[in-house]
Formats: sequence, structure tokens, C-alpha cells
Amino acid sequence: MKTSVLYAGLASPHAGWVAIDELAELFAHYFNADILSPKLIPRHGVDRLVHGNTFVYEPLQTSGGDVLIVVARGPGDLALINAIPDCRKKFHKIYGIVIDSYFQTGYVKETAFFDAITVTAHEDIDFPKSHYKIQVQQLYQGADCLAWAPRTFKTREIDIMSFGRTPPSYHSNFSARFHPASSPYLYLHSPLGNLTGPSVHLERGMLFKLLHRTRISLAFNLLIEPQGDRPRSMMVTSRWLESLLSGCIVAGKRPVSRMADDMLFWPQATVELSDDPQSAGDELIQLLLNNDDLEAQRRSNMYHTITNHDWRYRIERFCKIMNLEIPQLLTDDKGRLNGLAESMKHSA
Repeated sequence: MKTSVLYAGLASPHAGWVAIDELAELFAHYFNADILSPKLIPRHGVDRLVHGNTFVYEPLQTSGGDVLIVVARGPGDLALINAIPDCRKKFHKIYGIVIDSYFQTGYVKETAFFDAITVTAHEDIDFPKSHYKIQVQQLYQGADCLAWAPRTFKTREIDIMSFGRTPPSYHSNFSARFHPASSPYLYLHSPLGNLTGPSVHLERGMLFKLLHRTRISLAFNLLIEPQGDRPRSMMVTSRWLESLLSGCIVAGKRPVSRMADDMLFWPQATVELSDDPQSAGDELIQLLLNNDDLEAQRRSNMYHTITNHDWRYRIERFCKIMNLEIPQLLTDDKGRLNGLAESMKHSA
């Protein structure tokens, strides 16, 4: 079966989407697929007026094949197929995986050209299904556990880490409380060097090394002090899985959703902080004072993430949904995941 994988990340790397790019690269690896990633064509003046808010891409040269898999950061990325002239004629089947599927206004007319797509939340199925008359299934997010689970256990000298969105009132309080020299605690926030550009994938390793050395990782759902005008969602996003995989105690405000209930199902998977940031800071200090008693929880977090949320399980389910043959290499690597999970049970 000749397969191609189309995604934005190779041409336009962004730190917020690296986990999704890793999914695309895993698909390409297991299906021995061609990797396609078009560059955006900048538009100005009259051209922008003519095309409106649509994206225009540099054309990609491909002879096509049996299956095209589009890994879409959000619904708008389904328009990536416009970079392939006569795309619908060149591929027998076109499938999409939409991560930020809650962003309904982001769906594009090209959605109708897909044979089937997956969305992240069960609640997100109806909109594209009814509007574009295509098959829609649900598929949760994941993480590349084989790549990023800690193999050796370092001293966790970073007390609290925050990366990505953090509610302003909590961040201001924690900064004022933990940054002064008089505080014995280290609060590290925004540790990424670049949001875009070729160094994004290289710095991915730095982020995980920091997480492997972190005691508490903060994570708040998107309805806590929302910023900007984007639609809100109760998704379990990459930061939750990456923190749990790294053996952090995850504290903050977990999403209130079926997704959170399904994915964060084991005891004490997360710690709920108070609505008042000052009280939340007190709760973080109490966790830090009891750090030695939390080692079993760290191993539990790693074990359950590896056994339930690796991208390979999502790829296997995607194959079953779309009636694709499951690659033998994928089955082999699931065996490696089992071995890695077992090692977490006994690590000190």
C-alpha cells in the first residue's frame, strides 16, 4: 500500500504543536510513507482581498497513491490538500486526524473531500459529520512514550514548572512568592527558547529533560481565566500527557469532561488546586514538603501514560477505524512499550 502523510510541521515548526508533528512522523515511519509538508505563500494587498482568509500553499509534487493521511493541528489544516494538484484524483482514500477539533469555525470547505476524519472529543463529531457529510470518528491525543519516558531517574531539583498557558493570577502569585532569594523553592516558567523555526524540534529534548527533573508540573484547563477570543475546550492536551509521562505530580485545574474522565482515570492522577492562588501556593508547598512520599504516584503516572496514551495505540485504533492493515513494526513496538511500562513498576 503506497501511503503519504501530509502535515504542516516540517515546513512550519511551532513549539505548541510538536507533539502533533511527532504523530505525523510516526505514521510516516510505520507506513514507510512519503512525507509532504507545504510552505505557505505570503499574500498581500489585492491578492488577500481576493482570497479572503484562505491559505495558499506552494504546490507539492507527488504521484499520489493508495492513501493520504493528513495530520491536522486544527480544522484549517485540512486545506493542506490544496497543495497537491488534483489531490482527490491522485489518492484512492484521503483520511484526516484533527486535533483542535472543537474550533468549529476553523473547518474549511475541503473537509468534504475527505473519506473520513477523526476528532479529539466525542462532542466534536456531530459538526463536521452533519456539515460535510463524511465519516467522523473520535480519537484521543497521545504522546511518544518510547521517545520521551525517562530511562534514568535524576534528582528533581526543579520544584514547580509551568509551560504553555498559565492563568495570570496564579502565575503572578507564584512568581512573587517563589522567585525571591528568600524562598527555597524554584518556580520555572516558559522554559522554551523559540516558538517557531528549525530549533523547535531540537529544544523538545530540553523540555523533557527539564520535566524529568521537575517535581510538580502545572496544568490548567482552558476555561480558567481564558485569554483571547478563541473557542474554549475541556481537552486533555499534550502538556498533561507529557508531564505525567515524565513522572511529575500534575497540579492545577483538570478539565471537566468525558475526555478527562476517560484519560485521567487512575487514583490521584492530578491534584486540584484551590481557586484562590494564595491558597494554591500553600498547597504546592505542602506537596513539596511531602515529596518523598510521592514516588509511588510518579511511577503510577508514568505507567498509566505508557500503557494507555502512547501515540502507537492511537495509530492502531486509526488503522482499525479506517480498515488499514496494522504494520508489523507497530505491533513490535507495542511490545517494547509493555517492557517499558513494566520497568516503571520497579524503578526506584
